[in-house]
Amino acid sequence: MFVTIMKYTIREANRSDIPAILGLVQELAEYEKEPEAVEVSVAQMQEDGFGSDPKFHCFVAEKGSDIIGMALVYPRYSTWKGEVLHLEDLIITETERGGGAGTALLNAVVKYGNSLGVKRISWEVLDWNDPAIDFYESKGARVMRDWDVVQLDEEGIKNYIDRI
Repeated sequence: MFVTIMKYTIREANRSDIPAILGLVQELAEYEKEPEAVEVSVAQMQEDGFGSDPKFHCFVAEKGSDIIGMALVYPRYSTWKGEVLHLEDLIITETERGGGAGTALLNAVVKYGNSLGVKRISWEVLDWNDPAIDFYESKGARVMRDWDVVQLDEEGIKNYIDRI
């Protein structure tokens, strides 16, 4: 899938894009005030995305030869709806925000989800990230403020296992 919009191209990511994708992930971690939280490596993402059992699908926004944005998705299952798609991250490098690449990446994700026949596409957004919330709501997404994200991190999993 190749779509050229204004001054950038939206395309499916490939293995060689992973260093740039991981750079965007690190930029997002810094924006979200967690610069030390990114643990995944280039090699792990390459294997997880392009190995024998891909765990995710990714689109990139490319301007010239630079990757300026990415959207990473993977399948989930809802006991209420059936097959759904989870948007893990939609990231546009700070200098390119507001230029339409985010919309183009979200369009690619929605078209991809539609082609898979999913019943829902879902993702999270931090409650203080007003620009992202405004962007998603402007596209017709419903931000469900009465739901909280629940996670067990690696240490939490270990502690849980030790107690059972």
